[in-house]
Amino acid sequence: MSEVTFEVCLEGIDDIYAAKAGGAQRVELCAALVEGGITPSHATIAAAARVGIDVMVMIRPRSGDFDYTARELDVMEADVRYCRSLGVAGVVFGILDPQGQVAGPQVQRLVKAAGPLSITFHRAFDVCRDPFATLDRLRDLGVHRVLTSGQAATVPEGLELIRRLVVAAGDGIGILPGCGITPENVAEVLTYTGAREFHATAFSPLDSRMVHRNAEVYMRVPGLPEYQRQITTPERVKNFLRTAKVG
Repeated sequence: MSEVTFEVCLEGIDDIYAAKAGGAQRVELCAALVEGGITPSHATIAAAARVGIDVMVMIRPRSGDFDYTARELDVMEADVRYCRSLGVAGVVFGILDPQGQVAGPQVQRLVKAAGPLSITFHRAFDVCRDPFATLDRLRDLGVHRVLTSGQAATVPEGLELIRRLVVAAGDGIGILPGCGITPENVAEVLTYTGAREFHATAFSPLDSRMVHRNAEVYMRVPGLPEYQRQITTPERVKNFLRTAKVG
């Protein structure tokens, strides 16, 4: 059986320790996953760098599209340089122009700032105009892997494109399937696409310890439970790793 790499997508320092305890090889650290993930705090990044697991840090100054202003790019570059100073494994970002093509000069600027860090171009790839031209461009710019659901809502719906991307990528750039992968479908995803790494959350619900509760006030998105949240658990990570085997 071939070994595969599980990158756990998560939000906080406790999640990172849980992912490590479960045997994950790598994590992607974000804040506000309900918004698709934005850059976590510097204190959280610094704490993550001390855990002893490869940490990929999301570099995204806001939710929404991937066309950034000059001020936002300045912030992104500063965050990349901070991550580099800590010696984390890598950074995750994605920048497009309004026509849906890779914003080459901006990506090049962040690649240069990252130096020796590993670089993932995130699911901005899934809303680009031409996935194969984009893949070639990112390879030329020095990006190491692309996180993708195959330009579909979830990986199971985008399997065919992911498979073609894996072939097109060869050894020049990695393809990291992510979004909608579960312990039940991960083996099929890896076998069908030929990918040798995958990206998923390993969440389980946790009820709040709060005794006093005010049901009239929303601190989260209306409709989400106010006194329950999702946390990474070692058991959930182990469950993925038990099933993520490729012959």
